[in-house]
Amino acid sequence: MILAYEEFVDFLAAGTTPQGVIDFRPSDETKLRVADLIRRQKTTSLSSDETAELNQYLQIEHLMRLAKARARQRLAAG
Repeated sequence: MILAYEEFVDFLAAGTTPQGVIDFRPSDETKLRVADLIRRQKTTSLSSDETAELNQYLQIEHLMRLAKARARQRLAAG
């Protein structure tokens, strides 16, 4: 099983451009994994590893939002 945040690590490791950052979207597999973790967190419980995975994903999602905003500023500045 691929951890939900590994996709972001691979994206960054490959290198990118401001437009690449703006265009980045998580895969359907990652979206489903995170949705499942959130659903189970609300209805049952997660293991400590799953909780850590979800928290890491949410932190990276926040950073990506900030990076997308910065990338838009860079493109607008020309």
